[in-house]
Amino acid sequence: MAEEVKKKKNRGAWFREMKSELKKVVWPNRKTVMANTGTVLLCSLCIGACIWIFDFVAVSAVQLILSVFGA
Repeated sequence: MAEEVKKKKNRGAWFREMKSELKKVVWPNRKTVMANTGTVLLCSLCIGACIWIFDFVAVSAVQLILSVFGA
């Protein structure tokens, strides 16, 4: 029974500490969010293009090797 009370006190302290920490958070403004979103989208497109190019080159190389050896 005493353990249960101790767990509830710990849980209450945890929530109080979490609330205290969330008050310290500095949330970004709309301009910052939009700039970061644009950066993420641009990087995603660049990485996707690199993967697409690598895949195209790899498939072409395998097809060339298979055609040379008559498979």
